[in-house]
Amino acid sequence: MTLPPLSLYVHLPWCERKCPYCDFNSHETAVIPETAYVDALLADLALDTAAIGAREVHSVFIGGGTPSLFSAAAIHTLLTGIGERVALASDVEITLEANPGSAEAEKFTAFKQAGVNRLSLGIQSFDDDCLARLGRVHDARQAEAATSHARAAGFDSFNLDLMHGLPGQTVDAALRDLTTAIGHQASHVSWYQLTIEPNTAFYKRPPSLPTEDSLGQIQEQGEALLHNAGYAQYEVSAWSRPGTQCRHNLNYWTFGDYLGIGAGAHAKLSKLDGTVTRFAKRRQPSDYLTSIANGNCIASQHTLSPEDLIGEFAMNALRLNAGFPLTLFAQRTGLPAARLRDILDSLAARGLVEVAPGHVATASATESTTTVSTTALGRRFLDGVVAEFFPDR
Repeated sequence: MTLPPLSLYVHLPWCERKCPYCDFNSHETAVIPETAYVDALLADLALDTAAIGAREVHSVFIGGGTPSLFSAAAIHTLLTGIGERVALASDVEITLEANPGSAEAEKFTAFKQAGVNRLSLGIQSFDDDCLARLGRVHDARQAEAATSHARAAGFDSFNLDLMHGLPGQTVDAALRDLTTAIGHQASHVSWYQLTIEPNTAFYKRPPSLPTEDSLGQIQEQGEALLHNAGYAQYEVSAWSRPGTQCRHNLNYWTFGDYLGIGAGAHAKLSKLDGTVTRFAKRRQPSDYLTSIANGNCIASQHTLSPEDLIGEFAMNALRLNAGFPLTLFAQRTGLPAARLRDILDSLAARGLVEVAPGHVATASATESTTTVSTTALGRRFLDGVVAEFFPDR
């Protein structure tokens, strides 16, 4: 087994206001303890470096919360400190999630100078009524302006995060949102349906959402809009222009390794003996800061069983439209591809997956392999397909 690529996720957990649909580890605050938290993040990373040795980090993703609430100086200190503690690839992708509010947009140039080379803008909608119902703190004018600010700041690569199936949203309104996003010529669009998650305000007081028929029309017509505009769907909710796929998220979906620093951050690390271990840091920011001061912020860790490896690999890799080569399964899990045979035969017989001859590039040549991907029907019922790989759950 060879070690997979390594990424780094950094969690900045604070936001100006908690959105009613959000189940992320985010916390409202008027004052962010920037210095203390950045110091804690770098101390956290220093503790983790013993587990990775000289491995190179290929991507960094700063998520939240609302990371763009942090000052550009804090982000500069953070990225400088990361570069001092781990080896960064020469072409490392460094993404920062940002809200399109005016105060954050004014920092875009400074974020670029600090080392960020990719922005992910939390637009959600270009419609004021929809934004208000979602509890967003920005308006449509700011959403429109944010893309111009990103381009003016020198970001050739940026993502627009857009939701559909919103409270009170019509089919036409959803498609207008998407048409507006396409018009801004973002290199990448994350376009996904709003879901109501437990432990959210929407779960406690459910809003009125579009009908299933409307959702189907939005999905079908929206996919056609994106395709005709030159975007290719490479994952369930990810669309990109050629060469602009999110490398950080691709590493997740191909079962790569990643460090996670910050309150509630998760990590996955592999060893050459085939063992794969997951870690989670303390979730509450105050607990996290205290635990860092005491030298250990890990809340939980466990080594995945072979059965968990099979399920978790499939849960990630089958999100990709192109699927995965069976050689990748063996490389990432240390398990023989034969472990998948019965499951794949059953799914293929029901028209949910396709198992087909293909080719994979190696360092020296192109080799024949077998590729597994979901069919159109399988993508429609992806949760059910993935569940087949978790027989004991």
